[in-house]
Amino acid sequence: MAPKSESAEAIVLNFVNEQNRPLNTQNVADALQKFNIKKTAIQKTLDNLADNGRVSFKEYGKQKIYLARQDQFNIPNSEELNQMKEQNANLQKQLEEQKKAISEVEAEIKSLQSNLTLEQICSRKAELRMEVQEMENKLTKLRGGVTLVSPEERKAVESMLSEKISQWRKRKRMFKDIWDTLTENSPKDPKELREELGIEYDEDVGVSLQSYSDLIQQGKKRPRGH
Repeated sequence: MAPKSESAEAIVLNFVNEQNRPLNTQNVADALQKFNIKKTAIQKTLDNLADNGRVSFKEYGKQKIYLARQDQFNIPNSEELNQMKEQNANLQKQLEEQKKAISEVEAEIKSLQSNLTLEQICSRKAELRMEVQEMENKLTKLRGGVTLVSPEERKAVESMLSEKISQWRKRKRMFKDIWDTLTENSPKDPKELREELGIEYDEDVGVSLQSYSDLIQQGKKRPRGH
């Protein structure tokens, strides 16, 4: 059920004054749908308020624009405006400080949530103690001259390393033969061509075939069981 005309007039007038901006009938009708006031009633109410001088209006063609009367508002002077700006600046500063404080608290909460519980700490402590004990046992054996790698394991590793070095040497030689053939009659300087193609030698990346070969020889000379 629609409100009485007096009630509708009070609602419409209050809305126009609160908004304090240009409004047409449709604007008011859309905003006051919850009061179940029909658009025709709102149009009539606005016209009555305008006729009684309680709101201002202007006509633009067939459309009327309504606005709250400005003489009912206390318009601040320059000094008051400056005070309001200063208050606003202070409030903004306080807001930023509050945001910063909230961020710090949230960060602290997140940090606390990521920490281990007492139970987890005790469990991790036990694991680390076991790891330390295992390392100490190995260190004791090494200091006593005990071999931790069996002769079979050592031989298998040496054999695999020897095979890899052999393949390395073979491919190095193959590349050299191919490269020498390609660059023999090339008008370009071999160094420039290598840089252009992005080819890198062992030395360019800090490795040496000879150093690995020497490592194999040292292993063969080393007495077994040490």
